[in-house]
Parts: sequence; C-alpha cells; structure tokens
Amino acid sequence: MSEELEDTIKENAQSPAKVTGDAGSVEQHPLPDQIAADKYLKSQQAAKSAGLGIKFTKLSAPGSV
Repeated sequence: MSEELEDTIKENAQSPAKVTGDAGSVEQHPLPDQIAADKYLKSQQAAKSAGLGIKFTKLSAPGSV
C-alpha cells in the first residue's frame, strides 16, 4: 500500500465527519471507526517492519547437556 493512501486514511480519520457553516456544528467520526482506522494503520506499519513477529528461543532444563 502506498504511503500516500495511508496518509489520506490518517488525515480523514483525524478530520471531522460532518461540518456545517454559520455558527455550525461539527461531528466527529464514531469511536469504533476511529479505533478501526488506528488498528488498520498499525497493522500496515507492523507489516512493513522487519521480522515475522515471532521469536524463537531454546530452552534447556538445568543439569542437562
């Protein structure tokens, strides 16, 4: 996904959903929509990061070789 599209999604999520003029009113995006946009953007960022998100370690019992 292009960074331009991600920036557009982020900008739209931060801006109001509705605005009316002349001492008007402003309506924010619903909270579930804001949370969904945040999760989406974080998942895109995680997909770009190095690694698979899995860490392997070797465990050994005390006294074993």
